[in-house]
Amino acid sequence: MKNATPFSEATPDREDQPGDETLVAGPEAGGRLDAWLAEALGPDLSRSRIKALIESGAVLVNDKPARQAKQKIQPGDVVRLALPEPEDPVPQGEDIPLEVLYEDDDLIVINKQAGLVVHPGAGNWTGTLVNALIHHCGDSLSGIGGVRRPGIVHRLDRDTTGVMVIAKNDRTHRHLAGQFADHGLTGPLERAYQAIVWGKPQGLKGTIDAGLGRARDRVRRAVRTDDGPDVRHAVTHYLVRERYDEKPDGSCAASLVECRLETGRTHQIRVHMAHIGHPLVGDEDYGAAFRTKANRLPEPLRGIVNDFSRQALHAYLLVIEHPATGKTLRFEAPLPTDMAQLRAAFAAI
Repeated sequence: MKNATPFSEATPDREDQPGDETLVAGPEAGGRLDAWLAEALGPDLSRSRIKALIESGAVLVNDKPARQAKQKIQPGDVVRLALPEPEDPVPQGEDIPLEVLYEDDDLIVINKQAGLVVHPGAGNWTGTLVNALIHHCGDSLSGIGGVRRPGIVHRLDRDTTGVMVIAKNDRTHRHLAGQFADHGLTGPLERAYQAIVWGKPQGLKGTIDAGLGRARDRVRRAVRTDDGPDVRHAVTHYLVRERYDEKPDGSCAASLVECRLETGRTHQIRVHMAHIGHPLVGDEDYGAAFRTKANRLPEPLRGIVNDFSRQALHAYLLVIEHPATGKTLRFEAPLPTDMAQLRAAFAAI
């Protein structure tokens, strides 16, 4: 827990309810309340969940309800978070809109929107893709993934958009899982992403071969050279498609790159591109050090970059073999509106 300490004997007359969390801001505390709480609490609650709790009045700062998520936190502030009772871990169907690209009795292919968590977990028991799929598909989803992940063969990060395939029965699930595990070495599987990254990657194409493991905060990943049990082999191939505001010295403001995965690790593209010095635009986890770059951009690009609230990553292509028919199916999804706007703004400078 960073910049915060548990609150204990300073208020012995207060009897906290079970599940309450009480913290004192340390001397280095500062910035937004929601960001400070997210760092202090770690992976147990998502940033969006914390924001919702603040807006519902469940967060007190110095015994006064927090006004809003962007409220500033100061050293010594006492923050109390009243956590709700534990929720039912069995996901229920919810009427959440889905963009369906293809569907039959065996599988469904969607274009996932930004902000949609794939499956329920700590801090995100509702409002997930699984909840939407249960509502849309009923009882037809594969059970191999377990009660919280029915039909889920692969994942995209919450704020990554693009093409996903979901299995409707166990036979399909096993077949698709085998394709993803093979990474297209012997079959037709293809997965390609578009990303807008800071700067100009070396050469028009390249390969990043760097093992990934957990970082110190348990949620983020990092390039690791040790032989820890959680370190996994990871390879990303990239191809530079566009360069924006290229200078005579060969540098540029940003680039549109296509990434293809030889392995499929958590946050792989985001960590690998940051590792070579070109993090994704908007990536607060792995590109925060590049935040000041936006301040040197001309308007309106500066405002568009500052308002871009997620990593600029889109899974635009998925090619699979249909488990029942053996036919090769190809699905593409164009850049979502926010990334298309970001791309156009960079291209205009």
